[in-house]
Amino acid sequence: MTTSPNTSGVTAIVLAAGAGTRMKSSRAKVLHEIAGRSMIEHALVAVSGAGVHTTIAVVGHDRDQVSAAITAYDPTIVLAVQERQNGTGHAVHVALQALDAPPEGTVVVTYGDVPLLSSQTLSELLVGHRAAGRAVTILTAEVDDPTGYGRIVRDDDGAVTAIREHADASDAERAIREINSGILVVDAEFLGHAVARLESDNSQGELYLTDIVGKAVAEGRPVGAHVLEDVWQTEGVNDRGQLARLGRELNRRITRHWMAEGVTIVDPDTTWIDSAVTLAADVTLLPGTQLLGATSVGAGATVGPDTTLRNVEVGEDATVIRTHGSDSVIGAGADVGPFAYLRPGAELGDGGKIGTFVEVKNSRIGAGAKVPHLSYVGDADVGEGANVGAGTIFANYDGVTKNRSTIGRHARTSSNNTFVAPVTVGDGAFTGAGATIREDVPPGALAVSAGPQRNIEGWVADKRPGSASDQAARERAAEAVPTVEATGE
Repeated sequence: MTTSPNTSGVTAIVLAAGAGTRMKSSRAKVLHEIAGRSMIEHALVAVSGAGVHTTIAVVGHDRDQVSAAITAYDPTIVLAVQERQNGTGHAVHVALQALDAPPEGTVVVTYGDVPLLSSQTLSELLVGHRAAGRAVTILTAEVDDPTGYGRIVRDDDGAVTAIREHADASDAERAIREINSGILVVDAEFLGHAVARLESDNSQGELYLTDIVGKAVAEGRPVGAHVLEDVWQTEGVNDRGQLARLGRELNRRITRHWMAEGVTIVDPDTTWIDSAVTLAADVTLLPGTQLLGATSVGAGATVGPDTTLRNVEVGEDATVIRTHGSDSVIGAGADVGPFAYLRPGAELGDGGKIGTFVEVKNSRIGAGAKVPHLSYVGDADVGEGANVGAGTIFANYDGVTKNRSTIGRHARTSSNNTFVAPVTVGDGAFTGAGATIREDVPPGALAVSAGPQRNIEGWVADKRPGSASDQAARERAAEAVPTVEATGE
């Protein structure tokens, strides 16, 4: 796949070809998620937010998985395939070859497994690079334990002269605490010819992108570093332990952000919020809450405790307690839970109620309508102000197709009703307890389906003689027989 040359702005190269064997997963490493996004998506969001004009993603291992995910995120991203992983320099060379013409201006190189890198950091890196007129600017950080990282080598004046990979570093160089993040900004014209002249004379026998620093110095081109205090942004993920560690840190940052925006989070340690979630001021999140996907919560709403919502819209001043929901809408001032289950397509109107042990799927429950407890509402429309009695089942499946039922405005259905779809209960209608409704109910009518109650006297004595029930019945009957003294006879 190719694209037209970049004549303005910035070109980004995102390296995502590694095998990720330490993840021990059938899923590509960069597709593992934290805060609701895959690591590669975090990387792409970061470069997009930094004003990048053209993005090239280099794929290799698990290329079908990774390519599909990248294209789903943004089909305009150029895909470059690194058939054989021969180092970062080779990966950048492959990326440049994927373009119809060499890029112009500035190129930023980053990675698909550094999920905490922010757009702001990349923007600052680009601004500093341009302001200083450098050929190369490296994003660096100072760490307590630099083991495994490339070291930033400077001369006596503090100018960057080289990046030395750990395996190739001398003892003195290994003592350096300033490390290379691998993320850098390069003048596009210099990058093209420098990468083409890389050599693999190192311990790994690979083409190191970091060797372009020495080439720039040798040519008298200015090289500098942008030292990042927030070391977390430079950390990559190679195993599931690191994935969990960075996920926890990202969640800490997300909860801190929302608290600064006026959201009350009672226990940030047990509250998990995905990157795409939006929260209004004066929202309260109680312990054990997970807000996932594109969930949004309106002002004054309370969610939790022990609630998981994915892609759910919660209206202002609503209350959602101990609920599991996905792809649903909860209206303003509505009340959900505890122990409710909202499946995709559930919509609750303003001021409505979905109560305890109620499951709702692909149904609209109108403003002020209530389904208080112990019910299943599937493929139904419940009108404004209606009340659905306890233990109600909407029998929506006939074994072949799903059918819808309608409960009219201000209708009142009684306990233990079964509505056999498709069926309509008219506005203002009532149903009797235990009714099975198979036919439409006219507005204002009362529908009953059970016959009059019939008591069969002596059934227990006849069918369960000698049982505890029989004994209890006999004792009760004996107590009820009046004595001669009591009657005065």
